Amino acid sequence: MNIPESKISTEKLDTMLLSMVSGVGPRIFMELIQRFDTPSNALNATLAELQSTPCIGSKLSHRIALARQQIDVDNELKICRENNVQLLFTGDDNYPKTLYDIPDPPVLLFLKGTSEPADSLAVAIVGSRRASSYGRAQANRLARELTNSGFVVVSGLARGIDAAAHKSAIQQEGRTIAVLGSGVLNIYPPEHNELANDVCQNGCLISESPPLRQPFSGAFPQRNRIITGLSLGVVVVEASARSGALISARHALEQGKEVFAVPGRVDSNESKGCHQLIRDGAKLVESIDDILEELGPLAHATQKENGNVILHPAELQLNEIENNVLMQIEIEPTSIDDICHNANLPIHQILATISVLEMKHLVQRLSGNYVSRTRSIIRSQPIS
Repeated sequence: MNIPESKISTEKLDTMLLSMVSGVGPRIFMELIQRFDTPSNALNATLAELQSTPCIGSKLSHRIALARQQIDVDNELKICRENNVQLLFTGDDNYPKTLYDIPDPPVLLFLKGTSEPADSLAVAIVGSRRASSYGRAQANRLARELTNSGFVVVSGLARGIDAAAHKSAIQQEGRTIAVLGSGVLNIYPPEHNELANDVCQNGCLISESPPLRQPFSGAFPQRNRIITGLSLGVVVVEASARSGALISARHALEQGKEVFAVPGRVDSNESKGCHQLIRDGAKLVESIDDILEELGPLAHATQKENGNVILHPAELQLNEIENNVLMQIEIEPTSIDDICHNANLPIHQILATISVLEMKHLVQRLSGNYVSRTRSIIRSQPIS
């Protein structure tokens, strides 16, 4: 939500306050809601009540009990307002729908830049901070190809592969999203301040942390689940055997997302993680075609800027005639006569195009003179 001069609702204010207590992540937050029903009740609970809550120890209980006195949430709102930082609460219209499908989705996100419905057509590119020239070149190439195909590139603004992916997407005038382990007004690493500004002009910065919060080691594995949660799949480009990029791959698998890995030199330590992923079943990537082959139907239908509704990533690769025909076909049964009339094409071209779309698993023929678009798997969202 964009923050007006008037105060936000008490419920959201207390949600923000409770989520800012050190040690209260999404899982603990939900434990508190199950125990006390609302953030306000949790913040107003007695020390004894808090300590009797599962997973809430003595130290955390004291921090929650003192939150109203020790955390200046009004000042945090002022900082957000003065720096055009948006608040995205679960249940808000602009909260990323794909995050509802991951374990422990963030209760609150801070966003600087712009969000768009088409951001759900995203692929993550992650990898080593000590990237070789080969690794940077592959990240650059894949980000360029993904961007030119209509995808959003997601990464973590780190040195090496992350930076190469963001820069390539920006150079192609595409959208890119950077998920931070620090606040969106406290860029890490500091030498990426200019890159962060460029990302804001071509997408957005996102973080679970308040805007000015310093980075800390535990925040980076946590942010990786958001990187993969925002994406249809994750591409690992160079990763040592202990690389943080492998944590992203694990999160992707847990979330049911596709995992891709770019092979590297057999004698390079920065290729060992990718090679292990491939041995474990990750898709070997030589080009964007290897990625597109594996991406299945979208969990949530996505509307592009031109109004077209996308149900499958493969639709981004269609030519003009194929796209024209597809846009005339509904999820519900659609007659071929109506398609001919609306597409303004001869029947033989319509039938040939429908055959191509059928081979790409984007439409299905029904009995009689009807076809329909292949249904995506639409999942329900939690009620705010």
